[in-house]
Amino acid sequence: MKLFAYALRPYDELGYLEECAQEMGFEFDWTADYPSDKNLDLVAGHDALSIITNPMPAERLDALYRLGVRNIATRSIGYEHIDVAHAHGLGMRVGHAAYPPEGVANYAIMLMMMAARRVKLIGRMASAQDFSLQGKIGLDISSATVGVVGTGRIGATVVRHLQGFGCKVLAYDPYPRDDLAGLATYVGLEELLSAADIITLHAPGSPENRHMIDAAAFAAMKPGAVLVNAARGSLVDTAALVDAVESGHLGAAALDTIENESNLYYHDMSREVLPNRDRAVLDAFSNVIVTPHMAFYTQEDVQQMMATSCSALLAFSRGEDSPYEVR
Repeated sequence: MKLFAYALRPYDELGYLEECAQEMGFEFDWTADYPSDKNLDLVAGHDALSIITNPMPAERLDALYRLGVRNIATRSIGYEHIDVAHAHGLGMRVGHAAYPPEGVANYAIMLMMMAARRVKLIGRMASAQDFSLQGKIGLDISSATVGVVGTGRIGATVVRHLQGFGCKVLAYDPYPRDDLAGLATYVGLEELLSAADIITLHAPGSPENRHMIDAAAFAAMKPGAVLVNAARGSLVDTAALVDAVESGHLGAAALDTIENESNLYYHDMSREVLPNRDRAVLDAFSNVIVTPHMAFYTQEDVQQMMATSCSALLAFSRGEDSPYEVR
């Protein structure tokens, strides 16, 4: 196998890719640049392609196939940026990554606590030397009811880790897990929304889940509720979120991902006019925290993202099955 990697970060991913190449026995080339019509020729002579959240529409896949790429893997769990059906139609196999759930789960819990304790407002005021208390009172997570929407690997880890805080935990998932019995009480989504002080989203970004948190969902929440999203931006209707914050009904939000964010991450845009109005509006609210889609970003998770995606490509090159194949 000869692999080419786009958008490879030299300060972390490169070292892990070098380790994978040595351990698994393959050659690779790379660029820190994102794929574009101007640099697709870099993949010539490579049969395997590694990307991150780089969009792969049908026309780009066609061009890559003509250049010899037969297998593609994304260094992320999500693969909605790849036209998988078209890739399969070309005969390409598609892989994705997996990594331990603790990194994202713990980041979500951190966001819960930051939002509930008004850390953004406190930080802003402290930078202006306002050390007063008025308007900064927060909610202690230990006295809260936390609603976990989606109890896959990450959501289930959130449920388990919340036990140490002593809070009451509600959960919603179409497929309840027996191993969470006694740790969380499964309820319907409407009941969870109406009863929880803090709601954290861990559902997949499937088409049927798009805007599962919409205007009606916000209206069903308790006044002053806190919303956390470290899953997929498409789960939340941004316009409805803005309305809920402006009305005062939603107490706070902490978001690691938002809709239409693909033009933002992971670029340095500090010298540019921000090309995303949703992000600009949300940033302006003192009770809304928006982090740049980095809940996954730990040493352990990045290493596993590289290792699992590379192992998928190596299996494809050998005609073997892989647990990380997107079918």
